[in-house]
This record gives sequence, C-alpha cells and structure tokens, in this order.
Amino acid sequence: MIIKGKVALVTGASRGIGRAIAYELAKNGIHRLILIARNIHNLHQVAEDIRCFNVEAVPIALDLTLPGDVSAVMARVWRDYGDIDLLINCAGVAYQAPFLKSRSTQVQAEMSTNMMGMYTVTSSIARRMVSRRNGTIVNVSSLMGKIAAPTMATYSATKFAIVGFTRALRMELAPHNVKVMTLLPSLTDTDMAKDMQKFRGVIPMSTEQVAKAFIQGLSKDSAEVLVGWQSHLAVWCNRVSPWLLEQVLRFTAPSYLVEAPAP
Repeated sequence: MIIKGKVALVTGASRGIGRAIAYELAKNGIHRLILIARNIHNLHQVAEDIRCFNVEAVPIALDLTLPGDVSAVMARVWRDYGDIDLLINCAGVAYQAPFLKSRSTQVQAEMSTNMMGMYTVTSSIARRMVSRRNGTIVNVSSLMGKIAAPTMATYSATKFAIVGFTRALRMELAPHNVKVMTLLPSLTDTDMAKDMQKFRGVIPMSTEQVAKAFIQGLSKDSAEVLVGWQSHLAVWCNRVSPWLLEQVLRFTAPSYLVEAPAP
C-alpha cells in the first residue's frame, strides 16, 4: 500500500503501539489521521504532535465497547472527512492472572474491547471499502495470538480469535480488492505491559520497532507481520517442537502467579 496522501483511522491511538503507528504514518506522508481512543486528553496531545508533520489529525473520544456509539461516530467521520483508506484496529486491554484466579469482569473487558470492539469498527468501515473496491484493514493481534502462555489464557484467547477472524476476512474481502493484514508484536514496552509480571528471559521491544515493522509490512502488502526475532524463534519452535516450547513457557512464567489457589 502507498501511504502518502491516504486517510487512516487508528483505534487505541492515545498510547502504546497505536500512538507509535500514528506517528510513523505521519512521518511517511499520510494525509489525514482519525485518532480513536477513550482518553481525549491524551488524544489531543497525540494530535498536536502529528500536526508538526503537516498532517491533519482528528482526535475523537470513543468507547469501542458501545456499538451504538461506534456506528454514530463512523457515520459522522464519513460525513465530515470522507472515506477511510486504511483502518488499523489497535485498541486492546490485557489482564494477567492464573485462570483459577481470573475475574469474569476482566475477561468480559478483554472480549468486549479486543474482539467485539474490533468487529464493530471493522464491520462499519469494511462495507464502505467493499463498495469502493479499495482499502486496507490491519488488525493488531499479538504473539499471544500464535502461542498461548500461562497467566495470559483469556487475553491469548482474544488474540487467537483476532488471527482467525483476520484470516477469514482476508479471503472474503480479497475479491473486492480490500486487503486485510495481521500485525503480531511480541511483548512491547507499553503502559499496559508495565503493570505485568514479565516472563524470564523475554526482552520487550519498543513501540517504535513495532510501528516500523508495521510500515514495512504495509509496503509489501504482507498477510501477517510477525515482529521481532523472539517471535520468529517462538513460532518456529512451536512448529518444530510444541512440547519443548510448553516446557520453556512453564519455566519462564512468573512462578508465584501460576501457583494453584488454596481449595
């Protein structure tokens, strides 16, 4: 995809990977960025930074777990700013906990944002892209969408769902000239990750590294972009010896988190 002169909508744009992707798109000549997130204060700051690149930035506060609000906002975006050439679904939440200590409210939050929020936005925008016979959709999953790990069962479930959803969507929309891509970063140094207990030996990557890999994948129209050497090694190991990888993950997981609760 040629980025220059296009219009993109980025969810989860107020921080982390979404913000880094927005900056990278601005550096590469995007014409207009529609920035979506819940925190309007942070979005305004991101928009101000992006305007320094002579790029139009439109911050919009939106809770993706409210389908009615999403539909209303998408209608307003089309009315005021025209069609979207590139959609990046980056909004997501994660809670780390052993399954036996997990809370249904947190699981619901992960499902509502990571999967259903992405579905609602994509459903609205994909229809317009199909009618125009042009567009690109990028869904941000995770290495956890390829390889599950202790203490991340429900988060991983949502990311596996995104991988499956994206693969099916890619095949369905291809006849309409709409491209669909999956971005799969490994552990990334974000505000969300700062609250998590790290797996021993895992080196977090920067959001800038993820954003640059995203741009490279976009330029090549890649179907999937696996980010970082650790991700490639883990996926290769899972293909060659899944039993060995499971042993490694069990060994490197935060030990006190995976202990069984008292009966």
